[in-house]
Amino acid sequence: MGRRARTRRAATTAVLLATAMTISLAAGCSTPGDGRDDGRAPERGQDQSPDPTPTATDSVLAVKIDNVRQAKPQTGLDSADIVYVEQVEGGLSRLMAVYATKLPKVVGPVRSARESDLELLRQFDEPTLAFSGAQRKLLPLIDQAPLNAQPPGETADAYYRGADKPAPHNLYLRPARLMPQAPGADALTTGFRYGAAPSGGTADTSETVRYPAASFTFSWSESRNRWLVSQDGAPTVQTDGKRLAPATVVVQYVNIRKSDYHDSNGNYTPYTETVGSGKAKVLRDGRAYDVDWKRAQDTDGTEFTTSDGSPVNFAEGQVWVVFAKAA
Repeated sequence: MGRRARTRRAATTAVLLATAMTISLAAGCSTPGDGRDDGRAPERGQDQSPDPTPTATDSVLAVKIDNVRQAKPQTGLDSADIVYVEQVEGGLSRLMAVYATKLPKVVGPVRSARESDLELLRQFDEPTLAFSGAQRKLLPLIDQAPLNAQPPGETADAYYRGADKPAPHNLYLRPARLMPQAPGADALTTGFRYGAAPSGGTADTSETVRYPAASFTFSWSESRNRWLVSQDGAPTVQTDGKRLAPATVVVQYVNIRKSDYHDSNGNYTPYTETVGSGKAKVLRDGRAYDVDWKRAQDTDGTEFTTSDGSPVNFAEGQVWVVFAKAA
């Protein structure tokens, strides 16, 4: 996939810096993996204003999702086309949910952006990024990136604070206030291919990926024809009780290094390199396939191929991509 023409509509650095100050004051406390970076939004029931007219877009909505214990269960993840899993400070994990074919009514809890997100999002044409805030030194990079940054300080009416969880784990997004409708599958410029399974592979009913302070297990359900997600030994369910169950899981082995940024506790942010090449394991239809991945530049999607160079198809449905540290 070659470099695509892009336009840019990001908030100014001054606005984002002001947002960061508001966010810092609003959070009041920090957790491993986060500075004081979450903005205030209306409490549930206080916002009686009608939905503003959102700006039309033909690109995806990407939402940073809190994934620590205090943030669970989450809302709206089952509507995502792709869920990316990344390691953050303290060995914990965070999710990026990407929406193209369906927008849920509510998504969250929403948390802060990381430097790695900017590289990962370059594969899309001016994506809208919903996030609670970011570290002060990262804000200019977000401002310069070819994306539509939408933290609470930019579109406050799109966010609200729920009463079900303590701050900062209770910030929720109403996607309809950022875009009028889902852009459609053509906006998923990831390089992913869907269709019949490749030949070969091995029967596999369970795979676990471990971070220093988090773990993910994907168990094959023959009756549902899906991979059931568990985290830290417990089933992953949403606020509506629905179990998360993607059709395809990709364990992508990447270089994870220390970035230049750290949180208020001095924990440095891991930087997940998604440009380059390496090995991956694709789980679909109760089988595991050892494959190669390649992303030549950040404006490209990621190609997954078998040992003979043949493209690897994913099963139709939601895809989880778990970035695991290469050996």
